[in-house]
Amino acid sequence: MAGTCLQFFGFISSFIGWIGVVVATATNDWVLTCDYSINTCRKLDELGSRGLWADCVISIGLYHCKPLADILTLPAHIQAARALMITGSFLGLPAVFLLLSAMPCIRMGHDPGTEKYKRFTLGGVLIVILALSSIMATIWFPVSTHKETTIVTFGYSLYAGWIGAAFCLFGGIVIVCCSGESQAFMENRFYYSSQGSGSPTHAKSANV
Repeated sequence: MAGTCLQFFGFISSFIGWIGVVVATATNDWVLTCDYSINTCRKLDELGSRGLWADCVISIGLYHCKPLADILTLPAHIQAARALMITGSFLGLPAVFLLLSAMPCIRMGHDPGTEKYKRFTLGGVLIVILALSSIMATIWFPVSTHKETTIVTFGYSLYAGWIGAAFCLFGGIVIVCCSGESQAFMENRFYYSSQGSGSPTHAKSANV
C-alpha cells in the first residue's frame, strides 16, 4: 500500500514539474534587465525582458520584442539553454506515458508486474534527466546574462522552470528509489473466473 502511494505521489509530482518546464520553455519572461544603472532604468521606466526566444523592451506605453531568430549569432548560453529546455520538454512526453501505463490502476492485457516495474523505473530515470537538464539551463542562463548586463529581477518563466525542475527531481527520485521492488507491481491483482455454470464466481490471484 505504501509503495502504491509513493508511485502515485511520484507521478503527480513529476507531471506538475513537467508542465512547469514546458511553460518556462515556451515563454520569454526569464529575467528583467537594465542597460544602464538600475536607478536610471527606474527613473526612465525602461526595462528589458530577456528569454530564450526574444529580447523585449518594456516602458510606459511600449512593449516591443525582437525575436532571436539568427541562431549563428546567438550567445552560447542561450543556445545551450534552448537545447536543454527543449530536450527536457520532449523527454517529459514519453516519461509521463511510461509512468501512466505502469500505474497500479492501469492494466494493458496480461501485463507482467516485472514489465510494469521496468517501465516505471525507466520513466523515473527520464524524469530525473529532464530535471537535471532544466536545472542546468535555468541556472546557466541568468548567470551568463548577468555578465552581459545588469539583472533587475527574475521573471515568472525562470521561477516556473526552477519550480518545475524541483518537482521533477523530487518525483523522479521517489519513483526510482522509493516505489518498491518489482513484486509490489504484482500485488493486489485479481481476476474473476467461473468453473462451470453451477459453480460460483470467485476471485483468483493473477500473479503472472
